[in-house]
Amino acid sequence: MIDASMLLVAAETALYNAKFAVAIAGFGSAIGVGLVGWGATNAIGRNPGAFGKILVMGILGMAFAEAIAFYALFLGN
Repeated sequence: MIDASMLLVAAETALYNAKFAVAIAGFGSAIGVGLVGWGATNAIGRNPGAFGKILVMGILGMAFAEAIAFYALFLGN
């Protein structure tokens, strides 16, 4: 038979799992943004003439990496 304490434990477990998923997604997103920035700075260092194109691609890459964190934040809560 299901009682109130079992439901409370199940709800707390689901809440912790959602928070853990958001934390992992945020960590992965931060690593992704860092890698995009690192790659963009290396590319600009190798070819400074392509600064504008690299900047646009870097910003798009960072936006896509950050989108993962927002998806997890909105869907995890």
